[in-house]
Amino acid sequence: MTQLDSQTSQKPRLRERLEKGGFAVAVELVTNRGVITTATSQAAIEMAHELATDPRIDVISITDNPGGHAMLAPDTFGTDLVSRGQEVIIHLACKDWNRSALESRGWKLASEGFHNVLALSGDFPRKGFRGAPAPVFDIDSVGLLKLFSEMNEGLPDDRRPGAGRLDRTDFFLGCVVTNHKRFEREVVPQYQKLRKKAAAGAQFVINQIGWNARKDDELLRYIRRAQLPLFALGNVYLLSRAASRVFHSGRIPGVVVTDELLDLAERYSAGRDKGRSYFVDLAAKQAAVVRGLGFNGVYLGGHADAATFYEILQRAEGYAQEWHAVAKEIGYGRPDEFYLFEPDPDTGLSSDELSRSYVESKRQRKTDLPVPVRYRVSRLLHNAVFDPDAPLFGAGRALYQRIEAAPPAVGRAAHVVEQAAKVSMFNCLDCGDCSLPDIAYVCPESMCAKNQRNGPCGGTRDGLCEVYDTECIWSDAYERLKAYGESDDILDGPVVIKDNALRRTSAWANTFLGRDHNTRDEADATHQIDAKRDVGGPAQEPQSTETASGDASQPRGS
Repeated sequence: MTQLDSQTSQKPRLRERLEKGGFAVAVELVTNRGVITTATSQAAIEMAHELATDPRIDVISITDNPGGHAMLAPDTFGTDLVSRGQEVIIHLACKDWNRSALESRGWKLASEGFHNVLALSGDFPRKGFRGAPAPVFDIDSVGLLKLFSEMNEGLPDDRRPGAGRLDRTDFFLGCVVTNHKRFEREVVPQYQKLRKKAAAGAQFVINQIGWNARKDDELLRYIRRAQLPLFALGNVYLLSRAASRVFHSGRIPGVVVTDELLDLAERYSAGRDKGRSYFVDLAAKQAAVVRGLGFNGVYLGGHADAATFYEILQRAEGYAQEWHAVAKEIGYGRPDEFYLFEPDPDTGLSSDELSRSYVESKRQRKTDLPVPVRYRVSRLLHNAVFDPDAPLFGAGRALYQRIEAAPPAVGRAAHVVEQAAKVSMFNCLDCGDCSLPDIAYVCPESMCAKNQRNGPCGGTRDGLCEVYDTECIWSDAYERLKAYGESDDILDGPVVIKDNALRRTSAWANTFLGRDHNTRDEADATHQIDAKRDVGGPAQEPQSTETASGDASQPRGS
């Protein structure tokens, strides 16, 4: 047995280490372009082998086409490691695969011995062979978690009626949350989506990279407040001058380097070591803070060799006893940045008290974006006609039953009338499985680059979509619902997975006749995700004041 085999074979599974209360150390590796025999891929494999021999490294996390670029598949890259007993996290993004391909990938991963999967919607693809590729986004990260969670329970063998269920998989499922955001309408939906991910089957979470210890602390407080059954790994990314400039420019969705941090990066990079000592020390301080705050592990990323990752861990040990003081140094937020919790003046972190200004703004139903008249009218129509409990829903069902029984020309005429209204008001693309009621009457098909039906991706910057440079549809939806005192419920309800068989059919008929995700009679359609809770989870009701939760770099695109 080789030295690598002997050391990696003794490492426990990531799940076991976390469940036993251990502190896990993960290192991210970014795959390369080209076959595995290329020099760059072999160098990365050699680095992975070197990392695997260190008993402090528990798991190696391998990216999936980061930045939307075609790269070597992570499972190809990780097969050698798994065969030697090394724990691996495989990133699996929805941008390049439809649900059937993702299910197939799941069987492949399970068959090859991969246990840990990080479910991502993925970065929007920008560049490919002879032009930009078409993104898939058939389902999103929440839908992927739901799929793999049901695979863990044993999917029904629907190709052979009466054959029972397929063998169970044993995936340890992870997700990403991006709470290093500027505005309330970005931050709160991220937490709400995290709650939905946990309900869909996520068991661990990695936060997006950022340099603000208070936001890291806030994430843990939200997880505890909402009582989410999640292990949390704190993301620590090794900066460089080049990476600082890229992050500051906004070219990497969801990652922010402030003016203050960029100035420091530029200043130290002008030194003899080009800032290396400063950047390693900053990462070490972050790692120490992550552990001190109570994260269940640290997730190390950045363009570095194995020796540098070792150095970060060694320096972090030196800051372990003074992490409270170090945390005060890592506060590179923006002056108007939203926090869900009140600050703790003694630590410079957060307290357990919900932000008083946030609670008051909810009470006053104060919004930062205008609520359009078409939404107010749409609410009235929905509550009168299209909601299954609406007084006129039965009449609508009877009407469409008659239309279904009539000659096809009648149905086509009714569909034309429907589209005349919906295209003009919502830019409807005739998907037939309408999510307008789910997203405060903003269409995910026409207005969201990633067709996110279960909450926002992590790619917004100051509320704007990373692709279209318009307000994120979920920011719009949050503000619209807040005006009616319903922002806490924005992501309550079952996981939304669009039925593509309904495309170019009448969404109104599908709703009234029980064929779409809103009304069809399925077991999971009755499952509610702790409905009617506020964003802080089921914790105490407030008292009188209502206070009482690389590529450079994945994980992104939650």
